[in-house]
Amino acid sequence: MSGFTPNARPLLIGSLPLEDHARALDLVFAHTPEIPLWVQLPKFREEGMIRQFMDGLPGVAEKEGTLFIDTKDPAFDEQFVQFFEDYLSLSEPDADFQASRFAFTPLTGKGFSHFLERVDKDPGRFAALKGQVTGPITFCTAVKDERERDIFYNDQLRDAAVKRLAMNARWQAKEFARRGATPIVFLDEPALAGFGTSAYITITRADVQACIDEIVQEIHAENGLAGVHVCANTEWDLLLDTSIDIISFDAFSYFDKFILYPKAIKKFLDRGSILAWGIVPTGDADLIAQQTSDGLTEKLAGQMRQVTKLGIPEETVMAQSFVTPSCGTGSLDPASATRVLELTRTVSEKIRAR
Repeated sequence: MSGFTPNARPLLIGSLPLEDHARALDLVFAHTPEIPLWVQLPKFREEGMIRQFMDGLPGVAEKEGTLFIDTKDPAFDEQFVQFFEDYLSLSEPDADFQASRFAFTPLTGKGFSHFLERVDKDPGRFAALKGQVTGPITFCTAVKDERERDIFYNDQLRDAAVKRLAMNARWQAKEFARRGATPIVFLDEPALAGFGTSAYITITRADVQACIDEIVQEIHAENGLAGVHVCANTEWDLLLDTSIDIISFDAFSYFDKFILYPKAIKKFLDRGSILAWGIVPTGDADLIAQQTSDGLTEKLAGQMRQVTKLGIPEETVMAQSFVTPSCGTGSLDPASATRVLELTRTVSEKIRAR
């Protein structure tokens, strides 16, 4: 852990429903000025959460608009060997992550490059900077090979994909650290909402934890904080028992499920880790319109009191918390997304005022 203390400050989840990166950053810096993040704009195909991290993998091919890994391509074996040679080269002290296959391209990384340009205009004033990668379970169960099998079930392809995500996460953390801010990099893992169901019955806890911990290790190598975001329910002790520093969960809809793991939550907080409370709903415009900052603040305060009953001092719970939306806002209309950001900022202000 870096010693960073969030103190219930507002933090955002990665996406917005806009087509203008400058406008997106205006919203981010207006509502989370101390800890801004770079934004994914899903309206751009290249910034979809799977496609954005495909570049650099061996054997990438496209069919009918869908990217996949073609292991039958005659060039695949050579590409695979070169991939791991490039990966190993990054262990050198003077390794250039920016020039590597693991960094974003100009096409996939528009949000990231615009973000760094904005940060560089006002250096030194940010407590932390936040980025994100698609989580390894979500990525490896979404990407297929030429036979339409999830690459998660191919040990070699899974290993390559996890390393591709890990090195991108480390590169992001390195760029944030160079600017004097605490790096925060989230692993976005919507697929973990299905962990334990028949769809993922052959994926073990050890598999999940090993994939996540490999990426976390690279973020920690740059003195960064690693978070994981699951936008619905999951088996929370699975994540609470990893080396993750921040657990981001939907407190608005699933706190009753999260609190079912009291021992794991207490152990997690006792080691100085952080909860990111997704108290502002993002499900649909009507639900968002019904919310008030006072109502959400009261709801959050009540949930925090339940955590203090686990034997954790109130000041510790507050110190080791972020206030966030329950998920990204990329699927909403722009007005509703803006309202989510406004509520996140205001609830943070009000819960800290208490």
